[in-house]
Amino acid sequence: MDTNREEFIRTADQYAPEPYDEIEALPTYRPTVGCIIPAYNEAETIAGVLDSLLQQTRLPDVIHLIVNNTSDDSVEIASHYAGPHTRMTATGEQSTIVYVHDIGKNPDKKVGALNYGYSLVEHMDYLLGVDGDTTPEPDAVEHLVGEISSDDRIGGISAIYSIDDSALDGVVPKFLIAGQRAQFSAFNMQNLLKGRNMAVLGGQFSIFSTKALRDVLRDSHQRTPWVNDSEVEDSLLSLQIKSAGYLTKISARARAHVGGMTTLRSLDAQQVKWNFGAIDLMWPGQRGDTKGQPFHPNLRLRWFEHMSMVINIITRFMFLLLLAGSLSISAFVFSGWWLIPPAAAILLNFRVARSMEFVNKRDYLFALLLFPAELYMWIRMGHFVRAWLKFFSRQQTDNWAAQAKAERGKGIAWMYPFLALAIAFAASAAIWVQLPISLQSDLLAVGWPILGVITVLQTAWMLIKVMRRYRGFKA
Repeated sequence: MDTNREEFIRTADQYAPEPYDEIEALPTYRPTVGCIIPAYNEAETIAGVLDSLLQQTRLPDVIHLIVNNTSDDSVEIASHYAGPHTRMTATGEQSTIVYVHDIGKNPDKKVGALNYGYSLVEHMDYLLGVDGDTTPEPDAVEHLVGEISSDDRIGGISAIYSIDDSALDGVVPKFLIAGQRAQFSAFNMQNLLKGRNMAVLGGQFSIFSTKALRDVLRDSHQRTPWVNDSEVEDSLLSLQIKSAGYLTKISARARAHVGGMTTLRSLDAQQVKWNFGAIDLMWPGQRGDTKGQPFHPNLRLRWFEHMSMVINIITRFMFLLLLAGSLSISAFVFSGWWLIPPAAAILLNFRVARSMEFVNKRDYLFALLLFPAELYMWIRMGHFVRAWLKFFSRQQTDNWAAQAKAERGKGIAWMYPFLALAIAFAASAAIWVQLPISLQSDLLAVGWPILGVITVLQTAWMLIKVMRRYRGFKA
């Protein structure tokens, strides 16, 4: 019996390695990735976008550029890239094919281009959406594919976004881009620290499971993933993916550089569109097709952001009004305690700058000088107020068209918040001078303590965020 057993063991040892070697030699499944790029007048940037995609360590299996409503040379420039491309990478030779589609006049604009692209890649495992002015880091696609294919629960992953500020001229563009970089960084870090859960899979550079998209179509009774009756088509789709039972994440490592707004006019149009679209999703009864609205998990962060902006508006307006009122009756008394909130703001801004993967001197100056960050906050407050007023006025405006118009240097809507601010202060001053001195003193006696309590709470919250650990994440 023992002899037979030893013989069996020797025989098993002799032949066991062979099946394992054969298994290891079998080819592993490579998920298919279809990249779609909606492009509207992207002649200045589209070549850089295609170059960055063709230099990826993991090439998409196919790239579809969908040009729509264009009036520039986007098609002509992109046509030079059409056809097959092959390159050698660390994992071996890879190839892709670039297709250029000019779909002409498209009433649904970007949404129409996205849905056209989806129809071309819906049979593939993943859809990679890329904006016509977004350039990813060389390993961005590799990281996105690796992360989403590692967990079937994930319906989509967004890259970490930043803005390239290396080719800017003029004080205003540099200031606005520095503000947007800080805004993006704070937003990215907030999502990274919340379990990498992402409420909005930004269309700039995100990957989606086509299975998740098909489930969205079934659950939402839609013909296409993106709908044309939302100002923020990416936010709505992210919400629907979450409702379908999938996770929406931000990547831990994939990075992409998006196009920034370099004028007050274009920044206003973009931010008002974003805020207006968020309000449309948040407000009860506005969209009956979004389950759980307005308390959907993906909208909680939006409510928090809007409440924070309301508090910022209240504290700043109260401070200016109370300061002006105190000076008018010679009742102003300076206190050193007032320096603590600005100091906390500088610390927080510096921490945000330090969290950036591609931080530079301009980012540090924006944070440490305080005035640039404070001015940018006032600009953001103007966008916020204008979006809410636009919502309550029930104006039927094509915000996509308004943004395109602003980016061409047209329109004066960006000036409205500044005019409204001037009128509000003028009206307050006119009322103030009509009040008796006793009532003025009483208002100041009540107003300053209220502002003090709110400011103490705000400062405490800023200090808590300053001390928060980033756990190795970089925004």
